[in-house]
Amino acid sequence: MLKSKARITAIGSYVPEKKLTNDELEKLVETSDEWIIQRTGIKERRIAGEKEYTSDMSFKAIQNLIERYPISIEDVDLIISCTLTPDFKTPSVASMIQAKLGLKNCGAIDLNAACAGFTYGLHVANGLITSDLHKKILVVGAETLSKITDYKDRTTCILFGDGAGAVLVEYDADHPSFISAHLGSEGEGGKHLFCSNLSNHMFEQEITSTSKIVQNGREVYKWAVTTVPKGVENVLSKAAIPLNEVDWFVPHSANLRMIESICERSGLPLEKTLYSLVDYGNTSSATIPLSLDKAVLENRLKMGDLVLLYGFGGGLAHAGLLIKWTI
Repeated sequence: MLKSKARITAIGSYVPEKKLTNDELEKLVETSDEWIIQRTGIKERRIAGEKEYTSDMSFKAIQNLIERYPISIEDVDLIISCTLTPDFKTPSVASMIQAKLGLKNCGAIDLNAACAGFTYGLHVANGLITSDLHKKILVVGAETLSKITDYKDRTTCILFGDGAGAVLVEYDADHPSFISAHLGSEGEGGKHLFCSNLSNHMFEQEITSTSKIVQNGREVYKWAVTTVPKGVENVLSKAAIPLNEVDWFVPHSANLRMIESICERSGLPLEKTLYSLVDYGNTSSATIPLSLDKAVLENRLKMGDLVLLYGFGGGLAHAGLLIKWTI
């Protein structure tokens, strides 16, 4: 792996004002606060307004970033929007963000790796900057999952929420953030977590065509708790860094029970794990930046900390990154 020349220099986040609590879900489906917490650890989630979409939340997360850090985004030369819930099929969310920010000479692309989207986005940004193709990239993880959630399905509607997180990645050969990475995908498992669009066939297998999220939670759980620990080992092996030197583990906030199992199998202490699901639910590509920013605002995440990020989910795609926190 080439020595990185990319540094994370700022972070921001945004969640909608509206909350959907477990007690409120009891009125929609057969469930209870006790049942949801016992199985997922989620207490509430945020829900976007009727006319609030992924590009709107992304813009607000970037505004939050600008307000908090002494940086300029006028010379940003690429926006990478990581999402599975774009406002439109086209134009891209990234193009809409570019327009809202009024940036000139700025490229714009959407990246869909579902719940692994943000880690994939960071990996791509690191590669583009390290290769000297770009100097300043905004990476945004944002979702309006509430708009594709079936609130009659008690197994999925308790999980998902909306939110956005953004980071600025800049050229810095002397103090880079990125140390090692491991990416993978098991596409044959895509049938266990999907949201249909044009096709109702997956590898010659007919599936129920729906515009809502469909998930086989048991199969996704089994896949995650076996795949992620192996990926964690791979990331650390590439960096030649022992597990006990990792300051923080930041997995995708899918389900607290899943995180507990991954930590146990990986040998990572739960007390050194950052997650955002308790207050925000599963926000797919937004969970990791929301977890990071929550730790920054709570003064837990400090400059120089070694942080292991691991995104996993729809695809079934996964991506782990070991970074040094450089903000």
